[in-house]
Amino acid sequence: MTIVQRSQRGASCAPASGTLDDVERWLLLEAAAESELLLTFETFLWRINAAGLPVHRATLHIGTLHPQLLGFAWNWRASDGLCDEVQVQQSTVETDAFKLNPLAQIFTTGAALRRNPQGAEAQAEFPIMRDLAAGGYTEYLAIPMGSAGFRHVMTLATARPGGFSDDHIAQIERLLVLFALHVERHIALRIATNALGAYLGPVAAAKVLSGDIKRGGGEPIRAIIWVSDLRGFTDLSDRLSGADMVALLNAYFEIFADSVLAQGGEVLKFIGDGLLAVFPLGADGCTAGNAALAAAETAQAGLARLNAEPPGRLAEVEGWRPLRAGIAVHEGEVFFGNIGAPDRLDFTVIGPAVNEASRVEALQKTIGRNILITAAAANHISVPLETLGDYPLRGVAAPMTILSPRGTSAFRSQTAAS
Repeated sequence: MTIVQRSQRGASCAPASGTLDDVERWLLLEAAAESELLLTFETFLWRINAAGLPVHRATLHIGTLHPQLLGFAWNWRASDGLCDEVQVQQSTVETDAFKLNPLAQIFTTGAALRRNPQGAEAQAEFPIMRDLAAGGYTEYLAIPMGSAGFRHVMTLATARPGGFSDDHIAQIERLLVLFALHVERHIALRIATNALGAYLGPVAAAKVLSGDIKRGGGEPIRAIIWVSDLRGFTDLSDRLSGADMVALLNAYFEIFADSVLAQGGEVLKFIGDGLLAVFPLGADGCTAGNAALAAAETAQAGLARLNAEPPGRLAEVEGWRPLRAGIAVHEGEVFFGNIGAPDRLDFTVIGPAVNEASRVEALQKTIGRNILITAAAANHISVPLETLGDYPLRGVAAPMTILSPRGTSAFRSQTAAS
């Protein structure tokens, strides 16, 4: 689990005193304006304490739709006033810590759970009860929530002698009916953000979610353009099984896309074995240019490691090594926006500069360098580059000066065309 954000507003985020009716009124009116579930959750807990409910520790666990994440959790304690939001990886469900946690049982059965952490029987059933007992908690309550195929759980613990009263339980359940509606609202937005981010990239996803969905809508931007392509892709596709080819592409794209994202670039599209990305130019153009070059060198280094030490099933697949890829880095103005049919749009970049970058990438087959940089992009790169000469590009009127990082690896001249 990874902490992604923290709030430590403490009791100051809620009135010093109130009633359950006040909490209900807040849930019906003011809480809907809050854009962060972290803050909604934190405020809710301090408000119910102000209304007299003795909740001293609480967690919220939600499932989500994401290729790598199982979901998110929020952890709150009255003792230190902290409220954390954490990401939960898919692999968490395979750990003993999860399998022996009350959450695993609730996600499976959908039934509420109530335990006294101080009891030996509860501690033997769930190891976490020992930690809760050491913290002075006298009762632990877990209540399932959720719909639409995602099961969510809220847990509450108290240090009140004797635990929660039946009255407390009834009041908590009454408030959770309304609070669950806010959870569902935030989950729907989180799922939309995650899904769009995974398929479009974070920048394009943010534009779409903000309402920028009109066909033809967008803006011209100047950017460093990255185009990469595998060498010998057609031959590999003919020789490898579909499953092996998918595993190989995933490993390759993970290295190249992660290299772009780590340097602040935006991955826009996977086209077969190709990748299109941009690094928008800011006031300091060298930032984007240097970032694109660093991403290219990191990607090629990662590909070399993949060839030397392939992970998992790729180590058993024969006939794909050495895997080689070319990267072209260019600069120019592109249109960044919505393009396509009325019922099927794509958020991408288009323009002559994109076409030129693609033509430069194709020169890899004749020049034999795995990173090619145009003179336009080189103007935004602060490290020395080696000039390779002027080359004609198909469909481009004038030859283009091509450079490359010094010491860049060369392809063999007989490398198969993709």
